[in-house]
Amino acid sequence: MTKIGIIGGSGIYNLLDLALINELPIETPYGKPSSHYSILQSDTNQFVFLNRHGKDHDIAPHKINYRANIWGFKEIGIKKIISLCAVGGINKSYVPGDIVFPNQIIDVTSDRHKTFYDDSPLYHIDFSNPFCPQLRDYFIKAASEINQFVYKSGTYICTNGPRLETSAEIKYYSLIGADMVGMTGMPEAVLARELELCYASCAIITNFAAGIKQQPLTVNEVITTMKQSEAKLNILLKQILISINENNPCTCNNVLKDASIN
Repeated sequence: MTKIGIIGGSGIYNLLDLALINELPIETPYGKPSSHYSILQSDTNQFVFLNRHGKDHDIAPHKINYRANIWGFKEIGIKKIISLCAVGGINKSYVPGDIVFPNQIIDVTSDRHKTFYDDSPLYHIDFSNPFCPQLRDYFIKAASEINQFVYKSGTYICTNGPRLETSAEIKYYSLIGADMVGMTGMPEAVLARELELCYASCAIITNFAAGIKQQPLTVNEVITTMKQSEAKLNILLKQILISINENNPCTCNNVLKDASIN
């Protein structure tokens, strides 16, 4: 089985030319994941996809069972997770349709289960670089190989949702260094790290964040931008899947070593 997983929204089925090989229902110690894990086949690659918002896109960001989702990937043998996410652009250099590979994250969410280690043994993992540097290098290499422009770094701030942010919040997030805003990056990233999985995000700027432009925010513009971005995302993802060395070891894979006081 492939060791590459992809987690994203409903649009993934329209993104690549895919054949559904199998669906894996997984039960975890943390409950049910958002949906079944789909074994998908493209022209040259096979991988495992999970729809983080559920098959009918009916699970709000703050209600996603993040621990079950990530645990399920681990249970079926996934080593590397590609996260596809739609985000609002805070950095004024960004325009809808841009693609960013974030390298840092700020978490302002609340009331989410953010660790597998609530009880003994306790682990305090290194999270200095929240997105796997090796996996990000594969992303950057893939974009270069197809001459596709991307932003190679940026700071993602994760809010609770499901409401969109106020203009004042976006101004504040900008002041503390955020370039884009989304609702699902945490605790996905830290949970993957705790299970010693590689995890990195491919973020699509689907709209200007609140207050960056004068017009009100709508879900329609997010959907429209995703549809307009399908072609270049298709090409980029195919190249990323080709570029990744599934078996290449990474520092993410032994992060628990020396992370426990016990």
